[in-house]
Amino acid sequence: MRLIALFASLFLFPFLPETALAADAHGLDGAALSPLWGIPFVGLLLSIAVLPLAAGKFWHDHYGKVAAFWALALLLPLVAIHGFNLTLHSVLHAALIEYFPFIILLLALFTIAGGILVKGDLPGTPGVNTSILALGTLLASIVGTTGASMILIRPILRANAKRHSNTHVVIFFIFLVSNIGGALSPLGDPPLFIGFLRGVDFFWTTLNLAAPTLFAAFVLLSIFYALDSWLTRKEKRPQKPRIQTIKILGSVNFLLLLGVIAATLLSAVWQPGVSFAIFGVVLELQNLASNAALLSLAGLSLWLTPDTHRTANGFSWEPIAEVAKLFAGIFITIIPVLAMLQAGREGPFALLLDAVTTKDGGPHDVAYFWLTGGLSAFLDNAPTYLVFFELAGGDAKSLMGPLASALAAISMGAVYMGALTYIGNAPNFMVKTIAEQAGFRMPSFFGYFGWACLFLLPLFALLTLIFIA
Repeated sequence: MRLIALFASLFLFPFLPETALAADAHGLDGAALSPLWGIPFVGLLLSIAVLPLAAGKFWHDHYGKVAAFWALALLLPLVAIHGFNLTLHSVLHAALIEYFPFIILLLALFTIAGGILVKGDLPGTPGVNTSILALGTLLASIVGTTGASMILIRPILRANAKRHSNTHVVIFFIFLVSNIGGALSPLGDPPLFIGFLRGVDFFWTTLNLAAPTLFAAFVLLSIFYALDSWLTRKEKRPQKPRIQTIKILGSVNFLLLLGVIAATLLSAVWQPGVSFAIFGVVLELQNLASNAALLSLAGLSLWLTPDTHRTANGFSWEPIAEVAKLFAGIFITIIPVLAMLQAGREGPFALLLDAVTTKDGGPHDVAYFWLTGGLSAFLDNAPTYLVFFELAGGDAKSLMGPLASALAAISMGAVYMGALTYIGNAPNFMVKTIAEQAGFRMPSFFGYFGWACLFLLPLFALLTLIFIA
């Protein structure tokens, strides 16, 4: 309760009448920070990686408290050294501008997709599994990686529930549906939507990322089909193909998904020029309206969809609760890390950022791809995309013109390499949690990272040689 009261005070403080809105609107000065400020963030990442394996029951019961511990490990020293006002401004900026819109979109997609019931269990054969993965990869750029993941994860889990070897199905699902498939539109993945808000044309990503995305999807689907076929033959009781009549219930939720797309686009196409300042954090009316619409659509889904649909889906709020708590800790502890990155060559990561510039001062596309991707695998990929977008000049017209190759490299790195870890993209963790609740044995953080390195790093190297270098 004390932790709840502390966080509540942080968010309610700016609304108190005696509070003077005199916070430093510029936030933390990353150039003046020591890399030691990244310890809470690294500690949280290590907790996510180690504790589920080393102390599974403790983690399951207390992961929210672990996230709060690392958040406080940053906030208390930050208040002591930089003052309450600056700390409050930094937290409010992260919460109101980044975290709440992020989690509201995920909540809406999770709730609405959870009301879509696909009846009729499909056989978990290589052909059926590959077809579901291909469909999800296509859907990811239309309804987002979260929407596609939530629609298709339960059908593919049911199809493979009785198989002896099924972990690889979920892993490749995360690779393709939860990440790479979202690269063809700003609706697919948050980094691309940020680019859209910064002036990148809506169909620029479709035209410029189509070839590498289709190539990556084809390679991974081919590898999956071969691997799944081999594992199926090894099982003692291979399943017989039995095609059942498939029924899709809760179709009203497809209309609500279209509403999510419209509400997401609202913040970009409607610019009334009205804003509100909360302790130095400026909130645009169109963004507030978009968030309100998303919450309303989620509420409509709960009202219009029979509870039996979600019960049959094995729907639970636990996956979104886990994502919400852990990413709240991530968004807080990442504050100084992003500030240091945004300091550019004046900050402690100057050597890292120098690597994206060639000797003649031009962009180093290969470095942009691997650095954006490498950081996106462990940091939130949306702000990481924004950092390198700004580092490449920040002008959308130039980045779509003479610097198009750099923008393509940044976009590919942010979207594709989110698949390298469970925390690289929010749907990854949600899919993992849902699969575990369904009885699937999912690998640990490092175990999944090993799978990703085995299959994805050679693919990324190939993409580098063919499309970037």
